[in-house]
Amino acid sequence: MILVTGATGNVGGELVRALAGAGQPLRALVRAGREPGFPAGGQPVAGDLNQPESMRPALAGVRALFLYPGYQDMAGTLAEARQAGVSRVVMLSGSSAASGDLNNAVSRYMIESETAVRDSGLAWTMVRSFGFMSNTLQWIPQLRAGDVVRAPFAGVQVAMIDPSDIAAVAAAALTEPSHGGRVYTVSGPHALRPADRARILGEVLGRDLRFQAQPDDEARAEMAAAMPAAYVDAFFDFYVKGTLDESQPQPDVAEVTGRPPRTFRRWAQAHAGEF
Repeated sequence: MILVTGATGNVGGELVRALAGAGQPLRALVRAGREPGFPAGGQPVAGDLNQPESMRPALAGVRALFLYPGYQDMAGTLAEARQAGVSRVVMLSGSSAASGDLNNAVSRYMIESETAVRDSGLAWTMVRSFGFMSNTLQWIPQLRAGDVVRAPFAGVQVAMIDPSDIAAVAAAALTEPSHGGRVYTVSGPHALRPADRARILGEVLGRDLRFQAQPDDEARAEMAAAMPAAYVDAFFDFYVKGTLDESQPQPDVAEVTGRPPRTFRRWAQAHAGEF
């Protein structure tokens, strides 16, 4: 039995579909009272990762666990998992964890979560991801209003990854013991600026989309309304100061799955209906 946390998220949802499609018995963690539909073979189960003791029913009989970083008592959750007989944990992390920079709030919660996993006594695999192609869905309100996309960090190139490729790597790590003790850094095949994504998306949608760079002060104010100040500072550290470089495509998706990562055009074609 595999337990997938974050099962309604971009990566977790793809992972549930991938594992269920492969016939793997699995549970999909949901908050109490929220049980959305899952593919056949996925069993919704309630639990709260911020309250490790609440995870006991979800963990019963589980052998492998997929985790997101950043929960309040990661060590407590991992202790519950070990007590329940879980033998393997796969954690979704971010590429900035490699920096070791504890002064950056985003990097810090990734690093601390990875440390808890390494110290858990369980076999582990880290999947450090570049930026998600699905972040482009943030443009939906703008595109419903017109053909102009305004986005921050216009000059930053990122080899963004389709969440389904992250899920494919995680699925392999959850089901094949050869991935124990490995740290994978996963990316898409091409480095793209926001304007490149807007152009490709426009071609897929048959619309003449125009990109406008959002000034840093405007972006900071908008982000500050949606997230803690420390996280805003972290993203400006990454993309304005340039402490994070996700422009170089990585080989790990192809090495683990045996196929190249999906292009942004393919992602856009698959999600065109959402725009």
